[in-house]
Amino acid sequence: MTLPETPSQTIGPFFAVGLPWPDGPDVVADGTPGALWIGGQVTDGAGEPVPDALVETWQADPAGRFVGGSGASGFRGFGRCATDAEGRWAVRTLKPGPLPVPDGGLEAPHLNVSVFARGLLNRLVTRIYFPDEPDANAADPLLASIPDPRVRVRLVATPDGDRLRFDIRLQGDRETPFLAL
Repeated sequence: MTLPETPSQTIGPFFAVGLPWPDGPDVVADGTPGALWIGGQVTDGAGEPVPDALVETWQADPAGRFVGGSGASGFRGFGRCATDAEGRWAVRTLKPGPLPVPDGGLEAPHLNVSVFARGLLNRLVTRIYFPDEPDANAADPLLASIPDPRVRVRLVATPDGDRLRFDIRLQGDRETPFLAL
């Protein structure tokens, strides 16, 4: 008996069908005081845009607490944005507060990020740190664990007009540092 060859690609991905989020990229509503946009472009190892990826963010509130749902403040703590044809994504959020760690120190303000894309069997996880927190970033345990400053800086967003920019490179030269979970 001869079995047929297994296809090299699956059908999909179906992120737009299977992973909808009613609030989309809005961690906070339009007009929220202190709201800011963070976004960028998802690219593959050759530097080409990934038009069918999904970027999720999860974060603490400005007081450094994780909250769920839509509280009285309207802060959701979670955002989800599909990339467009050019691989662009963005979320509207508030800058989170620092988070305590077991040894008594603090993690610098950051967003936790998951990336889903074609060819990935599991999500990729990274963080986005803020450029206006150099002292907190220097003391952050995760950033401090990355010995090469040229790699460490890839986890810090850059100012881009009235927004922050954070590009996500899935492989290759200047690959975004991803966490092993």
